[in-house]
Amino acid sequence: MRIGFPEEIKRLRQRSFLTQQDFAEKIGVAFSTVNRWKSGRAKPNLKSMNSINAFCLKNNRPYEIIEEAWLDNKIEK
Repeated sequence: MRIGFPEEIKRLRQRSFLTQQDFAEKIGVAFSTVNRWKSGRAKPNLKSMNSINAFCLKNNRPYEIIEEAWLDNKIEK
């Protein structure tokens, strides 16, 4: 069973030893944006996904799982 995008972002952030604020700064978005992703109330746009990909490449973190979760992600209403 695959875990969802919010959990994948949390996993990426925690495995990189970053707070939500630090992670947001590294990928160039607001803390509140990461918080909305984490809660499932929003989904990153392509620019943000490119930033997450660049972060993964720079920090030798897997991106494919995050991308798959993003593609499957449904926004909670």
